[in-house]
Amino acid sequence: MSNKIKRATGLLILEVVSSNPNGDPDRESDPRQRPNGLGEISPVSFKRKLRDLVEDYDGPVFSALSGKLSIDKEHFCILESRGRDRGQISSEMSDDISGFDQNTFLNSTFVKKYWDARLFGNTFLESGGNKGYIKTGVAQFTMGLSLAPVQIVRHTNTNKSGVQEGKSQGMAPLAYRVVEHGVYCMPFYINPSSAHKSGCTTQDVDLLKALIPYAYDHTRSAIRPDVRIRHAWFMEHKNALGSCPDYLLIDALTPKRTGDDPLASSTSWNDYEDKSARLPQDLLDRLDSCVDLMDNI
Repeated sequence: MSNKIKRATGLLILEVVSSNPNGDPDRESDPRQRPNGLGEISPVSFKRKLRDLVEDYDGPVFSALSGKLSIDKEHFCILESRGRDRGQISSEMSDDISGFDQNTFLNSTFVKKYWDARLFGNTFLESGGNKGYIKTGVAQFTMGLSLAPVQIVRHTNTNKSGVQEGKSQGMAPLAYRVVEHGVYCMPFYINPSSAHKSGCTTQDVDLLKALIPYAYDHTRSAIRPDVRIRHAWFMEHKNALGSCPDYLLIDALTPKRTGDDPLASSTSWNDYEDKSARLPQDLLDRLDSCVDLMDNI
């Protein structure tokens, strides 16, 4: 099935409202931000949400999608699981894995077991005799960047019930750190050239496409209550090599900041011109399909 994967260009357009979409551990979990004020959402952060939804086998998302796509959890396990023991991974591999050829490796139980390794690649097998296998995956997400500088709001959290002896209430100074408002764009790509190395199949990509609309709605938290996927564009090229430059598609679908000062922080979605519904016909003609995955929910 892997040889049927076509090249695809994706673009997530995310609206963040009073939420921390991705905390920076080097800055006391402040929302990630560049020196020029633009907000960031790391690809690791987004892929973590997809992995968590798959690994929650009894949860509503995987339960619904597994039935719809006719998949079983035995072949859709998560390699990059939280708290993963690398020793356990090594024990799953044959003692003679260094002698496996590519075809034998792709048909191994290990490859058939882990969805995220086939799709995203992994860092567990990049040493010794395994250096030739599953280094990089078919699906690659880039850093999400806000279209304008973001304002970060910081407050102290309080707890009416004290957690320290002798104190009637507890406080966490500046623990509440959120982006007031921001619109972020995160491009992603499907590269079929990696499929024959990782064992990725069209079914793996289909699950990715089905998961994306639920990535934030079903992983909400107290500090990330409102991250909206305004659009999740998936543009499939006419062949495996690609039929249109990625940057033309991304530029055409990226919203534009309106107003007198394009570098001013936004306060609502209305501060942007949403160009996403107007992919020029000349670009559409160069694609096999262009869909908004959000229309599937």
